[in-house]
Amino acid sequence: MSPAKTGSWPVTVIPGTPEPDALRDIFSVVDAAEDTDGNPPFSEQTLVELKSKNAGTHSLLVLTTHAPAENSVTEGEDLAGVAVVVLNGSEGVLEIAVHPAYRNEGVGAMLVDKLKQVRGLHGLKAWSHGGHEAAADLAASYGFRAIRELWRMRLVRTGPSDTPASNFSVPDGVRLRTFVPHQDEAAWLAANAAAFSHHPEQGAMTLADLQARMAEPWFDPNGFFLAVDDNDQILGFHWTKVHPARAGQEAIGEVYVVGVTPGAQGMGLGKTLTRQGIEYLQSAGLQAIMLYVDADNDAAVALYRKLGFTKWDSDVMYGPMSAS
Repeated sequence: MSPAKTGSWPVTVIPGTPEPDALRDIFSVVDAAEDTDGNPPFSEQTLVELKSKNAGTHSLLVLTTHAPAENSVTEGEDLAGVAVVVLNGSEGVLEIAVHPAYRNEGVGAMLVDKLKQVRGLHGLKAWSHGGHEAAADLAASYGFRAIRELWRMRLVRTGPSDTPASNFSVPDGVRLRTFVPHQDEAAWLAANAAAFSHHPEQGAMTLADLQARMAEPWFDPNGFFLAVDDNDQILGFHWTKVHPARAGQEAIGEVYVVGVTPGAQGMGLGKTLTRQGIEYLQSAGLQAIMLYVDADNDAAVALYRKLGFTKWDSDVMYGPMSAS
């Protein structure tokens, strides 16, 4: 795929949070892409940033391209595609969503060409959710290569787990309880940072990030499990999530995040917490459960395979070919 001529369709640059009308149009493109592809085109953190009232030019850059009237599937202009860069200083993560009605029109290249004009591609990495061939071609045309693969794995069962949650063993001095809003935020953030100290996204979660997720309709503290010691210190956790049914697809549960603090490694808490969450999701009537895991995390992949998960799909991150 060759880069399209810059400006062939009008591209609007939005520094910071889009206005409500623009945001509504952006999420229409995101929803249409997800309905067609079966997975969201933007990561959760990007969606959080898009809706944040505090996102500024230092943390969010949005580019949108509109199809002109003669190409529009409806009267007037249509929003054909969106590129969002979530910034962290001089670095950032780029994600692109193209409306299914305007694919194979060079929309992605139009957006990237404009981005090159506005700030350049230095310091950027890019996600392709679903690992589409078109995204690989687009990345290569701008000198980017695959640098990370994130698997989506799925477990499908028609009945509850053979091992009830009440039979899950925990070490002496450890008990399982659920997250308590307005009580556990600080302690959980500390445990999360410790458990994911080397993880590029999860370990950097802030209180604002946590609160944004707690404000979402899907948040359920009853599905947010903590393993604590006799002093109620958090040793590990399993936060579950339910994705509602959409576009003919049934609702699906998610092993949203499982973590164990360094001092509690080797106690078997990861497996116990994972099974606890699976049991909870299945008891809610969900027949399918998914999760994300880095393809090169052999220990986690092995654990999930033992629990019955199989590879379903993958996301690919691209970075400059010159990156080490």
